[in-house]
Amino acid sequence: MKRTFQLNEIHQVAKELLEKAPNKVLCLYGDMGVGKTTLVKALVKELGAVDVASSPTFGLVNEYSDENDAPLAYHFDFYRLNDEMEALDMGFEDYLNSNAWLFIEWPEKIPSLIPEDAVGVFLHFIEESTRSIELNIS
Repeated sequence: MKRTFQLNEIHQVAKELLEKAPNKVLCLYGDMGVGKTTLVKALVKELGAVDVASSPTFGLVNEYSDENDAPLAYHFDFYRLNDEMEALDMGFEDYLNSNAWLFIEWPEKIPSLIPEDAVGVFLHFIEESTRSIELNIS
């Protein structure tokens, strides 16, 4: 999947991404402000979560559940991480063993902890309201 899109098409892009991803671990790459969290918000909504997604920058992880309180997705923001040990200390490996979707912002902060079959999602700024997205599937 590689395409350019307008920000008002983000929900369509999220739906397409959920359909095309071969597994539930999505690593989001892109510059600050490119729209990684905006994409996660759309992904969480498309999954049918009862909560509205927000950035977990200070808490590192947010959990989103369905109407039966079953976990649908975990959203990680590792921007402020100093080393991989912090991710291990928060139980990151346990999240990898869950059946929920994992949306990981700043995965480059924890390279040795990312599963080999994780899907790389690369976002690029084109213009003020235009972005491109590309999947890297191992």
